[in-house]
Amino acid sequence: MRYAIVIEKAEGNYSAYVPDLPGCVAAGSSIKAVEQEIRDAIRFHIDGLKADGLPVPVPTSIAEYVDA
Repeated sequence: MRYAIVIEKAEGNYSAYVPDLPGCVAAGSSIKAVEQEIRDAIRFHIDGLKADGLPVPVPTSIAEYVDA
């Protein structure tokens, strides 16, 4: 499955979250670092859902840039 992620610049680092997986978040010192951390967080989150017998949400979010 392919999930959309949102990466935000924070004070001194970057944070990321997955709109389709509430509670799935990560932080890192760089964009590259937070991308790896969120990949690991997604896997961990999905494994936890499965272990608890809960459904794994299908990806529905779409990310796109628009010019303002």
